[in-house]
Amino acid sequence: MNDLIIDTEYITLGQALKLTDTISSGGMAKWFLSEHVVFVNGEEEDRRGRKLRHGDVINIPGTGRFKIVDAFLAGE
Repeated sequence: MNDLIIDTEYITLGQALKLTDTISSGGMAKWFLSEHVVFVNGEEEDRRGRKLRHGDVINIPGTGRFKIVDAFLAGE
């Protein structure tokens, strides 16, 4: 599992897809989620605006698993 370090309170699922290089632009998020299964904390998720916070785990089959890590809490 890879860490996805953020420096804000949350990021959206669409932003996470872009940060993981799953999609090349934010505009592709809606299409990607309509064509592919993505899991957040073990549950299927298709809302590109889903807020992801420290500790959330995203599983993108074919790309990998990522844990959201707050940059300020990463050292704890």
